Amino acid sequence: MDPNPKSYPLLSYVMSRFPSIGPTSKLLSTPRFDHAFDLEQPPPIHDPSAPSSSTNPPQIADQMPQLSHPNVLAFMTHAVSDVAQTRSILQTLGPRPDHESVDMARSKLAEIESSLSKSMEELVLSPRPMELDRVEWRARLADEEQQIRQQVDKEKSIYKSILQLDEMHEAYGKLLKEAEERLVKIYEKAGKVAENSEVVEEDNVNVDVVGVLEEAQGRGLQRVDLSARKLRLLPGAFGKITGLLFLNLSSNQLEVIPDSIAGLEKLEELNLSSNLLESLPDSIGLLQNLKILDVSGNKLNALPDTICHCRSLIELDVSFNSLSYLPTNLGNELGNLQGLSIHLNKIRSLPTSIGEMTSLRFLDAHFNELSGLPDEIGRLTNLEILNLSSNFSDLRELPDTLGELTNLKELDLSNNQIQALPDTFGRLEKLTKLKLQQNPLVIPPLEIVNLGVDAVKTFMAKRWLDILVEKERKCMLEVNEQAQTGWLTRSASWLKNYVSVVGESVSGYLGAAGGSPRDPYLDEQR
Repeated sequence: MDPNPKSYPLLSYVMSRFPSIGPTSKLLSTPRFDHAFDLEQPPPIHDPSAPSSSTNPPQIADQMPQLSHPNVLAFMTHAVSDVAQTRSILQTLGPRPDHESVDMARSKLAEIESSLSKSMEELVLSPRPMELDRVEWRARLADEEQQIRQQVDKEKSIYKSILQLDEMHEAYGKLLKEAEERLVKIYEKAGKVAENSEVVEEDNVNVDVVGVLEEAQGRGLQRVDLSARKLRLLPGAFGKITGLLFLNLSSNQLEVIPDSIAGLEKLEELNLSSNLLESLPDSIGLLQNLKILDVSGNKLNALPDTICHCRSLIELDVSFNSLSYLPTNLGNELGNLQGLSIHLNKIRSLPTSIGEMTSLRFLDAHFNELSGLPDEIGRLTNLEILNLSSNFSDLRELPDTLGELTNLKELDLSNNQIQALPDTFGRLEKLTKLKLQQNPLVIPPLEIVNLGVDAVKTFMAKRWLDILVEKERKCMLEVNEQAQTGWLTRSASWLKNYVSVVGESVSGYLGAAGGSPRDPYLDEQR
């Protein structure tokens, strides 16, 4: 929830000076602001000589030495007070819900609205009882409608709160970005940092693009490579090269991909890596023949849901972006995917639909914010390489279904907070490479880990066997107890029947001895 020093260096530095955020013993005193605030002469802070917070890297102060000036820092602190207030509110409300929870909330609200419309329709069409006149009937309908709406509002409240919390976190993210930009402008306006001037050299990118388009008109192009050409704009006319199979636009300065890219209906490989893209067009979902898509090294905050329609995808690389989630239905649609690279993002959870990617062989999710894996991960029975390293303090445990990845050969769990491997870990018979460094492991113990992957598998397999034996022992005890209880019950029943039969025999015998003849009706076969 705190601004990332790497993404928002100035904001992180300034917010660490707030007494309510950083350690009070190492913070600058809170500046006092008058109602009339002068940008050119901002009020000073009380203690400009106080040391900086230890939680922030000293490099920024070295790179921007004027930050230590009391006037500059005082004005900056005032400028981000809204960020501090919003952060405090969000700390109270809790973490941001994951994308799947948000999608579920939207779906539930739609269901509730649909159900409400149906209930209202049934209410309006319901026949009026003969004993009620029209006025009374309308009053009753109004009461029933109010009750239904109150119940619906109650049902909707929990899902609305999820969406509202998500929207607040989304707004907070935008607020951080805007605050960082404000601080940069303040620093520059104060005249404390020399403005970096960019020398934009003339290039022949336009000539290259025009040449490609002209060549496409003359003959059917299948491959176009415009990588590293300082290209800032992709003309919409590119969508008319309908025979194109391969397009490489990597290492340029593209900020937008035109919707007309959907015209490349035969395209099989698209490389958009290392650009300045903040989003992908929804029309990308129309590339039905696309097999390889690389959008790594951009500024993507989300993937369009339509990417799920690229059902021919075999390899998808969205690494090194700012993604916090993946589309909910990604796995349901991309059943042919064999390689998925999502590392170096901010992804907090994987969608449960990932279990439908039964063709997946390679999954790299290192350097994210994963707090765990869905149980459905165990359905990826063709997975051979799994990298979950460097999710740091977020990843603490793994599901038992991990043991169902029977074809797994390489597993990297280093730099996490995992204390115990799943009990089923010993079932990973094909595992040959395993990294467990920088984890507070207790199970298996460190001495076993140091012996290598085979020792770990053997230890976990024996542990699993011991668990199964113990379960079997407890089960047998329960069976024996039930059997013993059943034997006593059956013995008592047998004894009761025996006593009854003996009693009848004795009674008959005594009756015969007394000279009273037996009733022949009693001896009849029944």
